[in-house]
Amino acid sequence: MTMTTTPHADPNLAREPRVLLVDDDRELCQMLSEYLGAEHFAVKSVHDGGDALAELQANDFEIVILDVMLPRLSGLDVLRTLGASYATPILMLTARGDDVDRIVGLELGADDYLSKPFNPRE
Repeated sequence: MTMTTTPHADPNLAREPRVLLVDDDRELCQMLSEYLGAEHFAVKSVHDGGDALAELQANDFEIVILDVMLPRLSGLDVLRTLGASYATPILMLTARGDDVDRIVGLELGADDYLSKPFNPRE
């Protein structure tokens, strides 16, 4: 009789949580990528809504950080395309922080809304 064993996953080799960062401000993306990288997140940055949708169709992410004002497709258009049933959490990160913008973003499926400027620890 032969026995087979299944190797156990090494918890030290666990994959870093993946973040999709969607913002046309490349300096902000760089700063957030460095900050989140130091916290053991793998960050993929794209700079317009069309690229965000393509990336979301091709890859899995644990969270999406999405600006509202983007080239090609706005962040709100991205939310509309994904639909309210999209399972991955979406954090809106935008300079458009008035109540109406927050409400629209949340109604379209965002899970939270953070206004710029912000503290990266926030």
